[in-house]
Amino acid sequence: TLSATPSIEALSQAIDLAMDTHPLLRCHVEGDGEPTERIDLFQMVRKGEPNPCTFVAPETKTFSSKDILRVVDVEGSDSDALAQSWKANFAQDIDDGSWYEKSSQGPLWRLTLHRLQKGGDAPCALVFSSNHAISDQGSVNVLMDQLLADVVSIEESGSVSNKAAAQDVPMAMEDSVLGMKNRWSDVQTGGVSLGTVKYVADKAAEGFRSPVILPDSGENTGGGDSLVGAVSTIMGKSAGGESESSSERKSVLQFRNLSSETTSALLEACRANGVSITNALIAAMSLTSTDFIDGEIEKKGKERNYKVLQSLDMRRFGAKLDKCETVACMAGSNDLMLGPLPDHSGEAFRSSPESSESQKLFWNLAREGRDQTNQFVESDGPVHAVRVFDFAMTISDMNNLVDLTAKSKDSQGRAYSAGVSNNGVYERQKAVRRENDEDRENIQAKHGKYEVQDIYFGTPHSRSGCLYQVSTMTVNGSMKLTFHPASPIVSEETNSEFANAFVDLLEKVANTKSVEASAGSLANLSIPEGSLSLAAAALGVVGVAIHAGAWSEFFSNLAIMKENVQNPQDFWDAFNFWVFFAVGHPLLQPILWISDVLHGSPGPMVFDLVPASFLMANILFIGATAWSKEFRGALNVAALSAFLTYVGAGLDGQAGLGDFNLQLNDSYQGQVVKGCPVYDEVRQPSMDDFDLQKYNGKWYEQKFHDWTQFKEVYDTTLDIKLTADGKGWIDDFGVRGPAPDSAKLSWDKSPVANGAHYFLFGRVDENDPPGILREKGFGVEFPNYIVDVKKDPETGEYTEAIQFQCLERGGVRVFEGINFMSRKPVMTDEELAGMHQRAKAAGMNPYGASEEQMHMVARRGENEPKIDNNWQQMWHAIGFDKLLELLTESIEDGGR
Repeated sequence: TLSATPSIEALSQAIDLAMDTHPLLRCHVEGDGEPTERIDLFQMVRKGEPNPCTFVAPETKTFSSKDILRVVDVEGSDSDALAQSWKANFAQDIDDGSWYEKSSQGPLWRLTLHRLQKGGDAPCALVFSSNHAISDQGSVNVLMDQLLADVVSIEESGSVSNKAAAQDVPMAMEDSVLGMKNRWSDVQTGGVSLGTVKYVADKAAEGFRSPVILPDSGENTGGGDSLVGAVSTIMGKSAGGESESSSERKSVLQFRNLSSETTSALLEACRANGVSITNALIAAMSLTSTDFIDGEIEKKGKERNYKVLQSLDMRRFGAKLDKCETVACMAGSNDLMLGPLPDHSGEAFRSSPESSESQKLFWNLAREGRDQTNQFVESDGPVHAVRVFDFAMTISDMNNLVDLTAKSKDSQGRAYSAGVSNNGVYERQKAVRRENDEDRENIQAKHGKYEVQDIYFGTPHSRSGCLYQVSTMTVNGSMKLTFHPASPIVSEETNSEFANAFVDLLEKVANTKSVEASAGSLANLSIPEGSLSLAAAALGVVGVAIHAGAWSEFFSNLAIMKENVQNPQDFWDAFNFWVFFAVGHPLLQPILWISDVLHGSPGPMVFDLVPASFLMANILFIGATAWSKEFRGALNVAALSAFLTYVGAGLDGQAGLGDFNLQLNDSYQGQVVKGCPVYDEVRQPSMDDFDLQKYNGKWYEQKFHDWTQFKEVYDTTLDIKLTADGKGWIDDFGVRGPAPDSAKLSWDKSPVANGAHYFLFGRVDENDPPGILREKGFGVEFPNYIVDVKKDPETGEYTEAIQFQCLERGGVRVFEGINFMSRKPVMTDEELAGMHQRAKAAGMNPYGASEEQMHMVARRGENEPKIDNNWQQMWHAIGFDKLLELLTESIEDGGR
C-alpha cells in the first residue's frame, strides 16, 4: 500500500517506460517445449527438444500500459475498505492465472490500482500479478521502486530525464549459477562432480527421516513420499490414487505486521544468539507447526520430523552472473530437516518463553537451521541443486510429474512440512540502473509524497508445495508477513490461528534474553569436529589409491573414446550405460548385508517378521544420525569412500571377473585387448545353415561373463521370442534372488525369491548374416553374436548355445557379455568343459570366456516348491507380486 494515489496518466507512462527497460515485461512465449520423443515405457523421459519454450521480447511492444493497468475504484473511503478490496484481488490472482489469455501473446503480468474515491492524497494499493517464470519478489521490488520514482518525475516535470537503462533479456537461472555454456545440454555429465552425487544421496536420505507433510486426519494415509508412491508416479499414476479435492484446493490468506519495535528487538536477539532473522523465522515456523499437526487429535508424547523449505535468491550463488538489474525469476531453495519435535512445542514455548528449556529449544533450532544452511552453501549445494534441476528439466517430463504429485491422495501435493520465504529489508536492495548514474542507488521506501507503507507477497501452494507457508519482507523497519497455505488442507480458521500463534511466538522471542547454545547428549559427545569425517575420508583415499592404476587406465580409455567418437550423443549413451551398472552393483551389497543382519538378529519377533533387537538397533542408529552432525557427515563420506573403492576393485578386476569386470578395453593374461571382434572372427562352423526359428524358446543360463548381470541372482533363464514378422525379438530375462549362498539368512525373504522378469528388445537386421541379433537396452544398441550352437543329432534342435555381446565406441570396448546356455536346467562338468573348449576355439578367451573369468549360475531346482513364509505372505498382502506382474506386462507390451 502507498500513502498517496498516483494519477492514471503518470502511472501509465511509468509502466510504458518500465516495459522499455525490462524485456520480460513486454515478452511472450514461443515454442511448445515438446520433446522429439519420449523414450521410456511410461512416457516420462524426454529426448530432444526441437521447439523449446522461449521468452521473446520484441523491440517494438505489441502491447502497452493499457493492457497492463487495471483500476478498481473502491466503494468506501476508509483504509478498511481499501484493504478489503486489495486482499480480495490478491486472493483471486495468487491462484488464478486466467487473466492473461495466452502466454504465446502476452502480457505475462498486470498491475491493479485500488483507489479510494477521495484519490490524490488518499492511500491506495498496487497489486502486482505475474507469471512466476518472469519475476521473483526481488525483481518486483526493483520494478516497484522504478515506477514510483518515475511517477514522481512525470508528475513534477512531465517526463523522466534520467531514464532507467534498457536491459537485455535476462539469462536463465541455470546460466547465472552454473556459468554460461555449462548446462546439461552443453556439458552432459561432464559437469557432475562427487559433490553432485553426494547432494543427490543426501536428498534421497531425507526420506528416511519421514518428515510430516500433512496434519493428522482420518483421510491422511501418509506414504506420499514412499517407494511405492515414487514408483506409482514414475508409472504415470498419482500415489494412492487421485484426490477428489485436488482441483478444489485454493490459497487461504492471512496478513500480519510485526511492529518496528518488535522487529528491531527480534534482530537484536538473533544477533545475540549468532543467527539471522531467517533462522529465527524457520525455528518459529517449525515450532508453530507442531501446534497444528495433530489435527486436534492429541497424541501424548508424539514426536515428528519437519522438512522446511527455505527460499533463496540464487543470484547470490555459483557464478553470480545475474545482478538483479532487470525483472527475472532467480528463485531457488534448500531443504532443512529439523526435529524430532514433540507435538505442541510452540504452545509450550509461548506459555513459558523465558524458561531455559524454551530458550534452548528455540535458539538451538535456529542454530541448526543456520548450520544446515551454511553447510549447504559451503559445499556448493546451490550449484549442485541447480545442476540436478537442469538435468531433470532436460530429460524428464516435470510438468506431468508435478501434476501427478499434485493430484496424489497420499500427499495432496504436499512435499514439505513448512516453508519460509524471507525477502529481507526492502530498502537494502539495489534500485534499477539509471542512464546518467555510474552506480546503482538503494531502493527507497519514499519517493515524493509516495511512501511504501506495506508490502505483502506470496506464491501459490495450492497445487503443490508446503503444508504451512509464510512469506516476509521488512519495510520501514516493520516486518510484513503473508501466510498462504492451501485449503481445505489448512482451513481459513486454522490459518488465522496459525498466523496469530506465529506472531505471538516471535513477539515473545523478541522480548527474552539470549542463551548459550546447547545440544542433545549425542551431539555433546567429546568428538573433535571433523575427526570422524577425516578418518572416513582417509580410508576412502587409501581405497582409491589401491586401485589408482585402474582408475588412471579407465579415464585414459574414456578420453580416447570421447575423442574418437564423432557424435557426442553416442559417447554419452555408452558412458551412461557403463555408469548405470557400475553404480548398481555396489548399491546392492549393503542391501544384502542389512538383510542378513535383519534376519540374523536375536530376540522376539515383531509381527512374526522383524526381530525386536534389529528395530532397537535401527532406532539407535537413526538417533545417532539425526542428532550428531559429525556422525552424519562421516557416514556420508564413508559411504562415498566405500562406493569408490568397490568400483575401483571392479576396474581392477578384483571384485569378480564374471560379473563386475568394469575396465574399458580390459586385459587378458597381461595383454590389453582393444575393441570388439567382427562376427566372422568368432563365428563357428556349427552356425552354418543357422535357423533363427529354432533359437526361439526358453534357455537356461549356465555361466556368464557379464557385468550387466548380478552374481547374487540364480535360476536365470532367457526366453527368446521372435515377433510375428520375424524382424524383432524379445528377450524375457527371468531371475530369482538373492541366491542362497549370497544371502544365507535372508534369501527366502526377498520379494523376488519366487522370480521376477525384465526385458531386452532387439531387431533382426536384414543386412546382418544369420546369427546376429541387434540388442537394445538401457539406452544403447549392440550386436548379440550367436557364436556356436550344439544340435540334437536326431531332431536337429538346438540344445546348447554360446552368445557374445560386445559394445564398442571409438575403438574402445565398453562392455562384453558372454552367455553359456542350455535347453536343460543343469549341465554336467564335462558338458560345461566342452562349452569352454568351443568358446576358446572361437577366440573368445581374451574377452572373458575362460573358466576363471565366468560366473556359474546357481540353481535351486525346478521341482522345488514355491517359497512360502511370513515374508512372502507379507509381500503378497501389500500387492508386491501384483506390482511385479503389472510391470512385467507393461514392459513386454511396450516392447511389442
